[in-house]
Amino acid sequence: MSNFKSSLKVGIFLGVRQLKRASRWTTGLIVFIMTLTFLNLVVVSGILIGLIVGGNNANREQYSGDVIMTTLSGKPDIVKTQDILATIEGNKDFTQHSERYLSGATIEANYKTRTNFNTKADTAGTQLAGIDVDRENDFSNISKYVIEGSYLNPNESGYVVLGANVLRRFSSSFGDGFDSLDGTYPGDTVKITVNGKTQEFIVKGIVKSKVGEVSIRAFITRGDFLRLVDRGSLNANEIAIRRTANLTDDQAKDILVSSGFDQYAKIQTATEAIPDFLNQIELAFGVLGNMIGAIGIVVASITIFIVIFINAVTRRKFIGIMKGIGVSSMAIQISYLLQSLFYAVAGSLVGTIILYGLLVPAFAKHPVNFPFSDGILVAEPSGTAIRVGILLVVTLIAGFIPARMIVRKNTLDSILGR
Repeated sequence: MSNFKSSLKVGIFLGVRQLKRASRWTTGLIVFIMTLTFLNLVVVSGILIGLIVGGNNANREQYSGDVIMTTLSGKPDIVKTQDILATIEGNKDFTQHSERYLSGATIEANYKTRTNFNTKADTAGTQLAGIDVDRENDFSNISKYVIEGSYLNPNESGYVVLGANVLRRFSSSFGDGFDSLDGTYPGDTVKITVNGKTQEFIVKGIVKSKVGEVSIRAFITRGDFLRLVDRGSLNANEIAIRRTANLTDDQAKDILVSSGFDQYAKIQTATEAIPDFLNQIELAFGVLGNMIGAIGIVVASITIFIVIFINAVTRRKFIGIMKGIGVSSMAIQISYLLQSLFYAVAGSLVGTIILYGLLVPAFAKHPVNFPFSDGILVAEPSGTAIRVGILLVVTLIAGFIPARMIVRKNTLDSILGR
């Protein structure tokens, strides 16, 4: 034990001495390489995962809220909607909600100009949503995503806001998998048919969002919806709910379930409402990011190996002299391990500062505009700590091997340079 302590002290002394005498440019370059390796390990996987997480966050903000209630399979609507709404409004841990009335609908655009009935009608099937205009806007900020025209006015009747994917000029990139309206703009009149009942509406605006449930729907006021559909009750088809920070999503869901509302609606947290294939993509992107990061670790370990090996080879005579005067091989190896550790710790520290001080806030403020989501950078501290640990271990191994190779050389051969 005493020999180990002695070797540790001597090794630390030699390692610090070598670092102090090393070229600042060389040291800076190695630390820079380790910083890039750290960022490659964390940022690449963080961006890939952030693609999905950004989409999920948008889904929570613009559609589902923290908990969403939808109709049970085979049921036309959510029974006892008004009782559910009264419970939500009476609970101080629920901050916002929006009830939506939904029905399948067909929209026809060219019925006024189509004089030849052999010409195909310009129609599109969509989901018609009747909303409380102000409440929905407070909940999902939907008016922010109106790119043409304007949002609905609660005091007006006979207007519709169309999702961008209902229109061909926005949905053409998706191919011809579904019908869409051609040449429809704000101010145009369209016919909306639901269950055989038809009514004319003026297009008030176009809403475009990366959340599919927003961009594929047509929105009218709740009053217009109830008149068109001729629904005999005020039972909704969706109720999206937002909670306070005092509850988790699961706790908010449990409150609704314990009230017995799961008999009348399917209750899901925002995470549960996400399609399973998106969760699978997130896992796949995480694995892909780790594979790319592993390549960076290999490059860094090779760099450390070469640096330590060249350093040890050029100091082979000095190492032989130290062994000849009684410095243990362990102390010499510890000195080189200390150098490797210094490079890895310094690179990780600089990388962490850049990551959490610059990159994460920058991505949060300015998300990457991907076609299907606003990508952010996901860098959980626990995951980052694991990656730092892996980098340290690999770097120590890369520094130990060349030091071990040189130290095992015959002392006299090392001194004589043979």
